[in-house]
Amino acid sequence: MTFALLVFSILQPLEDAVRWLLDRFHYNLGLQWSWSIVATTVVVRILLVPLTVKQIHSMQVMQRHAPALKELQKKYKGDCQKLQEETMKFYKEHNFNPAASCLPLVAQIPVFFSLYLVLRHFSDHVPKGSDLSWLHVVPDISAKADSHWSGFLLLAIYAISQVLSTWFMSATMDKTQRGIMLVLPLVFISVVAHFPAGLVLYWVTTNLWTVGQGLITRRVIPKTPVPLPAGPKRSSRTAPKSEPEPPPAEDEGNGATQQAPKPKAQPSAQARPRRVKKKRGGARR
Repeated sequence: MTFALLVFSILQPLEDAVRWLLDRFHYNLGLQWSWSIVATTVVVRILLVPLTVKQIHSMQVMQRHAPALKELQKKYKGDCQKLQEETMKFYKEHNFNPAASCLPLVAQIPVFFSLYLVLRHFSDHVPKGSDLSWLHVVPDISAKADSHWSGFLLLAIYAISQVLSTWFMSATMDKTQRGIMLVLPLVFISVVAHFPAGLVLYWVTTNLWTVGQGLITRRVIPKTPVPLPAGPKRSSRTAPKSEPEPPPAEDEGNGATQQAPKPKAQPSAQARPRRVKKKRGGARR
């Protein structure tokens, strides 16, 4: 209980900032409370653009060095400690940090909890009779998502958008980790169903933003993997290796080794003796 109070006290300034931003979109710009949540989500994502650029750069570097990292995994497959040491050495030599791809996600966590705290007592904050619907489908964004049939439709959109966003964000993971990340959103649907519908709306907007960001990233950033270092090439001037001489033959009778007979050289055309033609005929008797 003390830890929860400590967390809530730390998030109090951020909670006030989120509530102030929602009020500005609603009272100053005349947006509904549901669309104010969407607009707040867009503002948060715009503020996270610098971190997103670092995340995209980190993903690009990871994709380029993926073949070399796979070679390290094959080389030190049986030695986990050596693999970890060589991997950290590889990161240091090439000056990149794979954890940079998680920065936008980590930065969103305080905003997510702050918006949750705002929506938890949202009906007490807004005046009575306020329109808390969304697209005339969700009647009350402050109610739990599973309290109305429209909440299940919103949860389905959340699940699809979460899987798509995870697909784009886990491009550098191996198949096992990627499969786990794709299944986790479906597992947490039962938990998300107890959240306020406005919080699910925030999550859906964030996922759709991530999907659009992933599509743009795949079009802008080409996949250029770093080629693996090739072996030493033999120069054209290097003399070819001479064929090894055949081993000496061993005599089966006395066990003595004898040199294999060398093939007789055929005489050339110039060395052959010329045949002398005999002259026919002699003295007549």
